[in-house]
Amino acid sequence: MAKTLEEWINTDVQEVRDKPIVWLSQYHFFRDPSRLTYLDSQYFFSPADGIILYQQVVEPDECLLDIKGKSYSLRDAIRDESYSQKSLVIGVFMTFFDVHVNRIPYSGRLSYRELDPIDTLNHPMLDVERALLDELRIPLESAGYLHHNQRMVNTIIYASQLSQSYHVLQIADYDVSCITPFILKQNHQRAQGERFSQIRYGSQVDLIIPLSERYEFNPIQQPGYHIEAGLDPLVRIGEK
Repeated sequence: MAKTLEEWINTDVQEVRDKPIVWLSQYHFFRDPSRLTYLDSQYFFSPADGIILYQQVVEPDECLLDIKGKSYSLRDAIRDESYSQKSLVIGVFMTFFDVHVNRIPYSGRLSYRELDPIDTLNHPMLDVERALLDELRIPLESAGYLHHNQRMVNTIIYASQLSQSYHVLQIADYDVSCITPFILKQNHQRAQGERFSQIRYGSQVDLIIPLSERYEFNPIQQPGYHIEAGLDPLVRIGEK
């Protein structure tokens, strides 16, 4: 169930927050709890456990975020100057306390494309995590890693019943060792709620849904809420 940031910290995080970093790294970080699988064609479910940083509809070259005076657009995010679709974008930040197994938001055929970091090293996300956990605020001014870090663009082709594609963008942290797809075959059919990948140590996952002439995509959560992959719906689908 979606929780406010404060509720999540006072419940899920509180019992392990004082554990040593070695224990968290070895025993807590790599957990993969069993979960019910929801199949509901009226919703996109969350692809990741984490905190919603932003959600908005943008044109491909429109400013999604202004990070210290530098615009960050949807084309910057997926590094594709030919991308031409106005889209709903929802960014989910995964803290060190989150499950890092990602799940399919809506059934379809999955393909993926890994993009190299722009710099030699990924930029750290620690300032964002500290502000979320210690100050209970969303520090988008510290999200400079979005311009630089390694990422995987996962495209779910011909999502069942929608007759369109959408994207799940995985962005690696400074300490990341790899983004690991669970099945290496491209264009493989994946079901809603199914595990498809893991990002190790920190990261962010964005759900990108191109707008449709037939359907409305209505966000149902709010920035600052903590959500869980495969359990919490992010977007309600309705016919126009």
